[in-house]
Amino acid sequence: EMRKEVRNKPVHGYKVFNPDWTCKPVGGLRKQYTCPGKFEEEGELEICEHGMHFCQTAAKCFNYYEFDSKNKVAEVIAYGDVRTDGNKSCTNKLEIVREIPWEEVLRLVNVGKDCTGLRNTGNQNAGNWNAGSRNEGDWNTGDRNIGDCNTGNYNTGDYNTGGRNSGNWNTGCANAGKGNAGERNDGDWNAGDCNEGNYNTGDYNSGDSNTGTWNIGKHNSGNCNIGSWNTGDWNKSFFNTGCFNTEETTIMLFNKPSDWTYHDWLESEARFLLTQMPKRTVKWVYKNDMTDEEKELHPTYEIAGGYLKRLKNLDLIQSWWNNLSLMEKETIKAIPNFDPDIFYECTGIRAD
Repeated sequence: EMRKEVRNKPVHGYKVFNPDWTCKPVGGLRKQYTCPGKFEEEGELEICEHGMHFCQTAAKCFNYYEFDSKNKVAEVIAYGDVRTDGNKSCTNKLEIVREIPWEEVLRLVNVGKDCTGLRNTGNQNAGNWNAGSRNEGDWNTGDRNIGDCNTGNYNTGDYNTGGRNSGNWNTGCANAGKGNAGERNDGDWNAGDCNEGNYNTGDYNSGDSNTGTWNIGKHNSGNCNIGSWNTGDWNKSFFNTGCFNTEETTIMLFNKPSDWTYHDWLESEARFLLTQMPKRTVKWVYKNDMTDEEKELHPTYEIAGGYLKRLKNLDLIQSWWNNLSLMEKETIKAIPNFDPDIFYECTGIRAD
């Protein structure tokens, strides 16, 4: 740590004392001072070890004392030898010139005006380290924040870059929730605007995890859905890929219409069994990533946009199938429209 010594040249500074005009250096004995008064100490000066300590700027004093108006703050002059490390200084001869009123302390420690906090560059801050104005919180670069670390304005929460947020970590404005990139959200982690739900990338959703807009339900990628898990618009029911449905529609199974709804599929024993098979047996390869050889082997890639590639652990999943009981195999084969060729193409399992 860089230190330098100055001799025979008065150095003006500031010193904070306890309310009874005492101070206790680290590892030292409590010493009584008076204001005004002159004091001397014998011995070699050493920062934080020996000497009467002070700071050459008032704000740096509060790196070592609480920012409390009950403490005494004084203007001092070191007229003996002085040793400093840039933040704190010490001397063997110290004069306490006068007590500084707290109102004057506030002006000394802030660049801004009318601040009751510490180290503010803005004005009328009650908090500390604010670059904006009229903040009650700390570390704000915006104005009128009650919370901390805001770069926007009028935030009651923390870490907001937008304005008028009551939640935290928002980059938008007027959010009551937290973690929003949009605006006017009551929910959390929304990338869209005006959402009451959570995790929405669309706008005006009261449900959760919607990528569309104006959804009351959740997990919708379409718009204006009252139900949930819809990819279309204006659906009142669930799991629809179309629009204007009031009842849950049936799904295609093995390329043919079935009498099952998606909800039936989710609750089926067959699906439960199939989720137990070894994973990553197939993966989708987009046409831009296909080799010339793969394009020759899969001529439908242009229409499909790629092909489903079987991975090398097919022996493992075939072994899994072979070890199923006869009843378990029949349960899977009982899926409506079961087609062994399509089943093999999609899973790599020969179920003949």
